[in-house]
Amino acid sequence: MEKPVSAFVPNFLLGVAGGIQYLKLKSVSKNPRKTSENTLRGILNYAKDTVYGKEHNFAYILDAKDDNELYARYQEAVKAQDYEELRPYIDRHKNGESDILFPGKPIMYATTSGTTKEPKWIPITDVYLNSVYGKMTKVWLFNFIKNRPKVFTGKIVSIVGKVIEGYAPDGTMFGSVSGVTQRDCPKFVKKLYASPADVFSITDYNARYYAIMRMGIERNITLIVTANPSTIVEMQNNVNEYYDSYVEDIEKGTLNEKLNISKEIRAAIQPYLKPNPERAAELRALKEKYGRVLPKHYWPNLQILNTWKCGNTKVYLDKFKDSFPEPMLHQEFGYFSSECRFGLVLDDTNNTVLFPHFHYYEFIAEEDIENPNPKFLQLHELKQGKRYCPFVTTYAGLYRYNMNDLVEVGPSFENTPTVHMIQKVNGIVTMTGEKLHERQFIEAVHEAEKELQMPVKFFVGFADLSLSAYHFYYEFEDLNTTQKAAELFTDKVDEVLREVNIEYKAKRESFRVKDPITHRLQRESFENFKAQCIAEGARDGQFKMNLLMQDEKRHQKFKGLVIE
Repeated sequence: MEKPVSAFVPNFLLGVAGGIQYLKLKSVSKNPRKTSENTLRGILNYAKDTVYGKEHNFAYILDAKDDNELYARYQEAVKAQDYEELRPYIDRHKNGESDILFPGKPIMYATTSGTTKEPKWIPITDVYLNSVYGKMTKVWLFNFIKNRPKVFTGKIVSIVGKVIEGYAPDGTMFGSVSGVTQRDCPKFVKKLYASPADVFSITDYNARYYAIMRMGIERNITLIVTANPSTIVEMQNNVNEYYDSYVEDIEKGTLNEKLNISKEIRAAIQPYLKPNPERAAELRALKEKYGRVLPKHYWPNLQILNTWKCGNTKVYLDKFKDSFPEPMLHQEFGYFSSECRFGLVLDDTNNTVLFPHFHYYEFIAEEDIENPNPKFLQLHELKQGKRYCPFVTTYAGLYRYNMNDLVEVGPSFENTPTVHMIQKVNGIVTMTGEKLHERQFIEAVHEAEKELQMPVKFFVGFADLSLSAYHFYYEFEDLNTTQKAAELFTDKVDEVLREVNIEYKAKRESFRVKDPITHRLQRESFENFKAQCIAEGARDGQFKMNLLMQDEKRHQKFKGLVIE
């Protein structure tokens, strides 16, 4: 294995650049009330001369005498909203217009699944990229050093998206913000990556995992960064299947010719491949000694593993429990989405430190979410231990944007509350980032009914975190429908879901979401389910249920209603 190298240069440079921004973050976090007012005024002033700013009276809002008047005017002029309310404005940007949601045009878009067939196109402005994904990324890297000073003595395995996935009608690129962040990171950090960014353009996920792990397992890896812990599971699955092939490739300095990888990408990878019989011998010895070789065996010097640990992702942590070296820090990735990088986790807890100088945050208490006229709370009004749904206003054209998440408040950083993710709300289910909406599932079933001429009286779906798969239950009009026919029906539902939800498609193709499981329901299954619930105390007049859930208690009831 490669010997550790000196971390003096990255530690010094990131200590300076990241340290400055860290001190700024501490300063603005001392008075969240004042910082929130300053940030909202800054965003409104930035966008007051745009189409959206004029339509929503930003100049009038800015004339407010104090923070309370500012918030009242803002809430009156701009209603809390989801993506679909902003889509017409974003579409104007996509078609080449400037000064619609913000000055000028976006420099890129991040795409993610929406509640309709059309994905969300999240605009990223130069201001937002340079501040949140520029300055605060330096804090993130500086934070690694603070927690593990030897984190940059080896190489980095980082799993990100493809930088450029396509272009809007006006030619503006769309792609992965994480990919852009890695592309634009300091040169001395870029040299530490175990594989080139070209690997993320490999379309065959099996081949992509192979290439990443073949190069990674050869090297002394001290930092792993990937949001989804399910990716760690799939990486190890790839190791389990192809370990001997890795060793042969490492010995010869090759990359398996049978893999579905283009000549162009192979050419970009080639400089990372040189015959290394010494490392190959080490890896063979590890297999002979342990049988099943784990990260703690082939990466014994690993300092930090950075993934999500909150919300539904917890289930994947058990799948690689005891697989990593004990001194390693498994750090929470932080509350983060395509729409907004809310903040960073700076310690060994799951609590995300917010960026109050770059985002204006509002919150609705959990018990008030269903209220048609909820009370919106300011950052300084949050209570530790309580749960809220956050709304965000950014320098990238999101105004009072509903994140559709439930977060819990943790201890304060300075005087600003921290948060951590609990789950999605409002009909959205996600096991590993697929963000599958109930509406999409309903539409997929109806499409399958129409195309296959198989009417369904009732249907319901459940996320199974233990299997990383969905269970789909159908009560067909024809109770003689065979299991094989029902499974073909599910194949069609799965096909439609891939078409309408780009995140679901990506997670299915990368094996992070497994094949859905099909169940046929008995006649009057919903009626029987409802009767059970009412017998247990549910009120008949208030009884309601979603058709796509992550709810093991309700799931158990349907398991007893299937046709054997």
